[in-house]
Amino acid sequence: MAKKLVIKVTAGTDAPERCSQAFTVAAVAAASGVEVSLWLTGESAWFALPDRAAEFELPHSAPLPDLLDSILAGGRVTLCTQCAARRDITEKDVLEGVRIAGAQVFVQEAMTDGTQALVY
Repeated sequence: MAKKLVIKVTAGTDAPERCSQAFTVAAVAAASGVEVSLWLTGESAWFALPDRAAEFELPHSAPLPDLLDSILAGGRVTLCTQCAARRDITEKDVLEGVRIAGAQVFVQEAMTDGTQALVY
């Protein structure tokens, strides 16, 4: 079993089921003691901002703010550098605990021994 899970979520409100699946898997893994790194890219980039996760709704799914809180408490959340720039999001704008980093860091994390990478 992988000791670390790197998840890249590319979907937001444009594909709510895929988005919710990524956050759910990340939160469950973090709660299970797996080292989790969740990457917010594309439309999911907006969830790095305060209160944006509260706007997300999907019937029969856990509330996105709760999932995000659990991931932040037990793992790492990263906002893609280019995705942030395209949306005029800066480090001062994001939730506490969210970092902004680029593809080099993603590749480095994904290629580490004992790591499983998933893309949603």
